[in-house]
Amino acid sequence: MVSPKGEKTENLLDDKPGIWELSLPLEPISLPYPLKTPFFDRKNKLKTLEELKKHIVKRKAKGQKMVFTNGCFDILHAGHVDYLEKARSLGDFLVVGLNSDLSIKKIKGPERPINPQTFRAKVLSGLECVDYIVVFDEETPERLIKELKPDFLVKGADWEENKIVGADFVKSYGGKVVRIKFSYQVSTTNLINQIKQSR
Repeated sequence: MVSPKGEKTENLLDDKPGIWELSLPLEPISLPYPLKTPFFDRKNKLKTLEELKKHIVKRKAKGQKMVFTNGCFDILHAGHVDYLEKARSLGDFLVVGLNSDLSIKKIKGPERPINPQTFRAKVLSGLECVDYIVVFDEETPERLIKELKPDFLVKGADWEENKIVGADFVKSYGGKVVRIKFSYQVSTTNLINQIKQSR
């Protein structure tokens, strides 16, 4: 590598103590996977139900398979990311049903969520594995599942299949229900409790 002054450089950082200086020009970085969603389009991942249905019709017309999962994703952690990446690998595009603030309060109580739905949707939008996000107010995603008819319905392995909302409906038209084992034993509730205890 050659610096702007024409000098050959071995290291990217200067050896002088206390001074780290980047030697230019830098070589381009190759990513291990193609970026399917341009950065400037990530803000468009959040859709209304009607908008989403139009996108799904177009993609299914091309023979693409849809994966659906849902959750609160209140404090996104490694377990969430690993789970969503595995879900996405099952098909061609992943739709995340995001529990709204109202939905979470119904399920978990008045102190939740920690992060409002706009923040949670923004964070999910930054994940390459997530293609679309749709927010719902009900306690379960049953209505969404019946409207969208996913090819794969995904939940964590901690859910028994007979208790997964929409499982019977998805199987009725030949769809598959997949339970994904968590690689990281992390929970949002435990994280919140740890934060409270550390105060």
